[in-house]
Parts: sequence; structure tokens; C-alpha cells
Amino acid sequence: MQSNRGPWYLLTGVFLGVIIGLGYSWGVAPVRFVDNPPSAMREDFKDQYRSLIAIAFTSSHDLGRAQARLALLGDPDPFRILSAQAQRLLAEGGLPGEARALGDLAAAIGPQAGTGASAAGGSPSPALSSTVRPSATLMPGGTGTGTPAGGTSTLEPTIQPSPTLTRTPLPTRTPTPTPGLPFELVDQQDVCDPELGEPLIQIFAEDVDGNPVPGVAFLISWTDGEEQVFTGLKPEIGIGYADFTMQEGIAYTVSIQDGGLPVPDLVAQECETAGGDRYMGSWELVFRQP
Repeated sequence: MQSNRGPWYLLTGVFLGVIIGLGYSWGVAPVRFVDNPPSAMREDFKDQYRSLIAIAFTSSHDLGRAQARLALLGDPDPFRILSAQAQRLLAEGGLPGEARALGDLAAAIGPQAGTGASAAGGSPSPALSSTVRPSATLMPGGTGTGTPAGGTSTLEPTIQPSPTLTRTPLPTRTPTPTPGLPFELVDQQDVCDPELGEPLIQIFAEDVDGNPVPGVAFLISWTDGEEQVFTGLKPEIGIGYADFTMQEGIAYTVSIQDGGLPVPDLVAQECETAGGDRYMGSWELVFRQP
């Protein structure tokens, strides 16, 4: 005789199976992630990790520690990734201080950091060595000339091992703005260079000795808006370099974020190639600490 139990016993079994499975996976044998490297993180978490490293570097200026931490991410080219993240952060309206920290770290690392002499296109420097000449030891009964005199005399050269002296490279200091000293415009000229591809405001920041300075903030403003740029975000051009793309027919003003006289009325001028082709030119501004 068959009983008509309906589908409830199946639903009860499914429900009990789910409860038992969840209890086992959560309480008896939960999944544990142990010693996962930073390189396994999602891209947005990697960006946060780089930002934390850059902010820590701003406080400690310990480049070796920052490079060791970045190496855990496995980035093939850290300085380009840091520069791109800083530019992306500014474009998305992120914190200027965080973007500046990323730019400072990218400028400190440089485009050839972490690869030694091979990255600079040179050959490794030979280790310094000091050569110790062999010394003669006079045996008893000898005359010191190698001729026996009433006995056996031998000269045995004693060669001392040559110690190898290695040079430890000193850390390279990245120029930083001198506190309290503003930047002044020392050169302004229009540039006709078709290889630039677009009209740019090219900015160069230098210290009192003419060395490029990264991390200097400039404000580009026009009638309908403004944008902030930082030197050092394009280290392949220069650690004291920043640029901004102009639009035809718009007048721009460049101001130093920390003060100083603004540079107004920067409009893209028309240029002409040798073949008669016309294109829009650029501006080059050089700021220096007095």
C-alpha cells in the first residue's frame, strides 16, 4: 500500500542538507586564507596598498623599505604604475595629498630603479681590490740572498690573499622644495614642436641650484574651470616636469599652489611646419626658487 506523502519530505531533506552543510563549512571546517601575498589582491586593493606605501614614504623617506614593500605586489614597472595611479586619482577628484605622495615615490624610484647597472645601460663596476706583493721569509742559516752559507737556506714566498673592497652606493637624495621659499617664473616662451602632438602648457620646477623638483603643485584655471597638476608624475620626461593639454581659443592662467604671481593669458598659438601644415603650439614655463 503506497502512502501519498507529497513533496514535503523532499523539501525537508533539502532544508536539512543546507543547514548541515552551512554548519559544517562555518563551524567545523571553515575556509582559512593564510599567508596570501599582496600580489594576489584585487586591483583596487593594490591601489590602496600603493597609496599607504607612498604616504609612509612621505613621512620616513626610507626608499629601500618602500621598494621592498612594492616588490611584494609584483609590479613589472613600479614607477610607471605609481605615476599612472597618481594621474588617475587626480582625474577622478581624489585627494591631492595622496596623489602627491604617489608622485613623490614614483620620482624617487625613477624609471630605472631596482635593476642596477643593466637598467642604466652600463656595465657593472669591477670590485676594487688591493694587491699585496709576495714577501720572502728567511729560513735559519741563510744569508737572505738564496745562497747557502754553512747550511740550507731557502726563500719561501708568502702570498697573502687579496682582500676585496666593495663600495656601498650612497642613497640618492631627491630634491625637494625648500620650505618658505616660493617659486618665481624665470622663463616663458611659446614652443612650436609638431612632435608634441597636442598644445601643452609645459611646466618645469627647479630649486635654487637649477635641479628639478618633484611634488610642486600648480593650478591651471580658465573661465569654466580649473585643474591641479603636480611635477614628478612623468619621470620619463623629468622629475620636475608637469604638463596640461590646452584647448584652442581658451586663455589659461597658471598659478603656484603655495603662492606667487600667476601667469595669465596663455593661449595656444598657431604654428606652421616647413611643409606648410598648420598646428597649435605650446607654452613652456620655468619656475625656480630664488
